[in-house]
Amino acid sequence: MIANRLLAALVMVLVSLSTITACSSSRQLPRATVQESLTTSVSNYQYLVGPNDSLSIFVWRNPELSGSFIVRPDGKISTSLVEDVPVSGKTPTQVARDMEQILGKYIRDPVVTVSVSNFVGPYSEQVRVIGEATNPQAVSYREYMTVLDLMIAVGGLTEFADGNGAKLVRTSSGGQVTYSLRLDDLIRDGNISANVDILPGDIVIIPEAWF
Repeated sequence: MIANRLLAALVMVLVSLSTITACSSSRQLPRATVQESLTTSVSNYQYLVGPNDSLSIFVWRNPELSGSFIVRPDGKISTSLVEDVPVSGKTPTQVARDMEQILGKYIRDPVVTVSVSNFVGPYSEQVRVIGEATNPQAVSYREYMTVLDLMIAVGGLTEFADGNGAKLVRTSSGGQVTYSLRLDDLIRDGNISANVDILPGDIVIIPEAWF
C-alpha cells in the first residue's frame, strides 16, 4: 500500500514537472530590437553620444552649472540643476541645444557648449565582430573605418578562420543586407583591393574553415 502511494505521488510530481516544462517551452522571448544606424555612407558620419561617454558641458557665465558628466547606461545624464536629460543617440551639438532649452527655464539666454571624451557611442553605432577573430568584440566606430582597421582592432584572424567565407551584415531602411568579405586575401595575401568601408552598426561574421 505504501509503495503504491509513493508511486502515485511520484507520478503526480512527474506530471507537474512535465506541465511546467511544457508551459515554459511554449513561451518565447521577444526578438531583439535592431536599431538602424543614422549613418548611410562614410561622407555623412556624425558622432552620436552613447552610454559611458563623458560629456563636458560648459554654460557661459555660469560655472556652477558647468562640469563633466558620465552618460548613464539608460542614456541620460543628471546635472546640478536638471535631472534625467536624455542624450544618447544625439550629436554633441544637439545635446547643447537641448540643454539651452532646458536651462532657459531657469537662467536667461543660456549659451551651452558640449564636448565628448572617452568615446564609446551608442550600441546601434558600434561594429561587432563574431566568430574566428583573435579577439571578437564590439568596436566603437571611427570615421572612415575600413575592414582592415576593424581586423587590426580585433587582432586579426585565428588559424582556423575561413576569412574568404566571412560575411558583413548591414541594417538599412530596406532591412538587412549581407555582403561577402575576402579577409584571407586582405590579411594573409595583402590584397588591398579586398579592403572595404565599414559603417556604424555593421556585423562581421567569420566562420571556421573546413579542413
